[in-house]
Amino acid sequence: MTAEPPETPEAREPGEPTTGARWRTAARQHPITALLFLASLLGWFVGSYFYPIPRMLVFGGIAEGELWRLVTPIFVHFGLMHFVFNGLWLSLLGGRIEALLGPLHLLLLVLVSAVVSNMGQFVWTGSVAFGGMSGVIYALLGYIWIRNLLAPHPILALPNELIGFMLVWLLFCMADVLDFLLGVGIANAAHFSGLIVGMLLGLIFGLVGTVRARYK
Repeated sequence: MTAEPPETPEAREPGEPTTGARWRTAARQHPITALLFLASLLGWFVGSYFYPIPRMLVFGGIAEGELWRLVTPIFVHFGLMHFVFNGLWLSLLGGRIEALLGPLHLLLLVLVSAVVSNMGQFVWTGSVAFGGMSGVIYALLGYIWIRNLLAPHPILALPNELIGFMLVWLLFCMADVLDFLLGVGIANAAHFSGLIVGMLLGLIFGLVGTVRARYK
């Protein structure tokens, strides 16, 4: 008996797109999500291989007029798993919002939640040694959760178990279990403030969506 030859690109079903083609299609359909993902990939490289972190990516800059630094820490990721975890959630949540409401809507959500979550982390800890997209991720989660309760849409529908897992994970991290067991620092204030601002934005836009649907 001979072994079957390994699957090759030629073994695809006729007309089935390649992995690269699927990625390009997804990037065209969700340009802001793709740009955020690529910026986070670059931020992972910087956060993992550069020390100190370049000034332009460190939170602060208000007195100097470098207002972009209120946002840029979201792109810095410390370690591959940090980037992968946030990248997957960004693709899942950001892609849904962008598909339904458009690139500009997602971009504004990200900018607002980035500023609020970064400022929340700084005010709570007094330190600028933080980074990552997690605060924005929790904002997008809170936005989808509340908005879809008020103005349901199939694209924004998330399993309750998924939402429950993320909320339990938030509480688990706030209990400092990971810090105690693994010495891993978690930006809990960014997560919590991101969730709150996302829920508030979801409430506002959900009510707007409800009113619009009523008068159509």
